[in-house]
Amino acid sequence: MRSFETGEYRNIFKETGKSDDEIAKKIKDAVFTFFYDENERIYHPVGDDMGYLVDTGNNDVRTEGMSYGMMMCVQLDMKEEFDRIWKWAKTYMFMDYGKNEGYFAWSCALNGKKNAEGPAPDGEEFFAMALFFASHRWGDGEGIFEYSREAKDILRACLHKGENTRVGHAMWNRENHLILFTPGTPFTDPSYHLPHFYELFAKWAYEEDREFWAKAADASRDYLKTACHEKTGLCAEYANFDGSPLKKKLPWGYFGDFFSDAYRTAANIGLDAEWFGVDKGQLASPLRMMKFFGSDLEAVRCVYKVDGTPVEKCVLHPLGLISTIAQSALCIPFGQGEDSDFSIARRYVEWFWNEPMRKGERRYYDNCLYIFALLALSGNYRIW
Repeated sequence: MRSFETGEYRNIFKETGKSDDEIAKKIKDAVFTFFYDENERIYHPVGDDMGYLVDTGNNDVRTEGMSYGMMMCVQLDMKEEFDRIWKWAKTYMFMDYGKNEGYFAWSCALNGKKNAEGPAPDGEEFFAMALFFASHRWGDGEGIFEYSREAKDILRACLHKGENTRVGHAMWNRENHLILFTPGTPFTDPSYHLPHFYELFAKWAYEEDREFWAKAADASRDYLKTACHEKTGLCAEYANFDGSPLKKKLPWGYFGDFFSDAYRTAANIGLDAEWFGVDKGQLASPLRMMKFFGSDLEAVRCVYKVDGTPVEKCVLHPLGLISTIAQSALCIPFGQGEDSDFSIARRYVEWFWNEPMRKGERRYYDNCLYIFALLALSGNYRIW
């Protein structure tokens, strides 16, 4: 499970008995639905050379979705769509003024008008990683399509923004090497922690920043071990630097439970397991989560506190949760027999395989996580 060294990627679908033709059709159909189906698409081309991904539940464009779309496109060798999405992001979302200069506005209207003047760090880290991969897969172009330079400049802003002022405005805490929920906040979002990205940033970012990224990879793996509950494997949407759920109620609500953002954490741990296989205790969390949910598939319809206490609230994104749990099977070595850990993981992979893509206004987030799980479980979410 060290794809960075071996260049080999697991195809868990094949491990569960699916044929190459079945897998290829599954991916082809999902990509068509996500990018091209007139009724269900998330991606929309604009003019001759731009395009965006719409959050169908909020009718806006978010750096989360745009950077996700770019990652999907580079993995799928869809250069035209990649370049369209990137140009829209640079044209409308990039901020070249004020304290957030060098960042991207996390939300824009469909016409490009900024809905917010602040960034969300998960967008920046996905933008940078997708751009590095584009550089390596397709080669650098000119201007904004000099992908590697754009990636390095994003990461430079993330680490150094405001460092010469009394109040810094970086996206990472320089002392503990942990990503922040937003610049200036004294807490984090466990699902933002992508140590497998930081390992690569440590090789490809501007040289003066590489040591920081190597430390960030170690720090995030340590953090994820702490943030994921020792019995349930669940983590909070927002959490303190010691891993405990954030108890403070924020202006837009309470986010200390295992809810929408938090679903991504297990998927991220799974991809890190495949790419680098460095285990600091965090790789056991997805299996604990699978055992917590058990064989009662209705259990994923409920919201929980991280200790497993049910909350009287239904999940907004059930397909997203199923997708991320399935993707986290990358943590679990293949095994035969009903008593193997893989038999537990297989249950979720099979369940995911049989689930259709979501329809309706809330389909954006679920189907993003669905596409990523399809790529990861088929061996097609790769380091380029």
